[in-house]
Amino acid sequence: MAIVTFVEHDGTQHTVDVEAGKSLMQLATDNGIPGIDADCGGECACGTCHVILEPQWLPLMDDAKMDELQMLDMTPEKTSTSRLSCQIQVSDAMDGMMVQLPEFQM
Repeated sequence: MAIVTFVEHDGTQHTVDVEAGKSLMQLATDNGIPGIDADCGGECACGTCHVILEPQWLPLMDDAKMDELQMLDMTPEKTSTSRLSCQIQVSDAMDGMMVQLPEFQM
């Protein structure tokens, strides 16, 4: 089974089993991962599910759409590999992916 590891800002790691077809945000909230607030419930309307990914995983995902980019522009911890986890559909191909959580969600 594929796994994804969420890494809190302080380095605490949480490894969870991938459930293909769910969003990365759903995976986090279903498993009680601290640091993913998901205030809008996955509607790409709040930015509280911000994650920072390692560049090698980006080709496995759809490109960010304009509404996601606009939400990310409002977060002070945005990086070149920032994404909203509600917009990422997980798959078994993401086995071993490390997902860094920012210190604060906006």
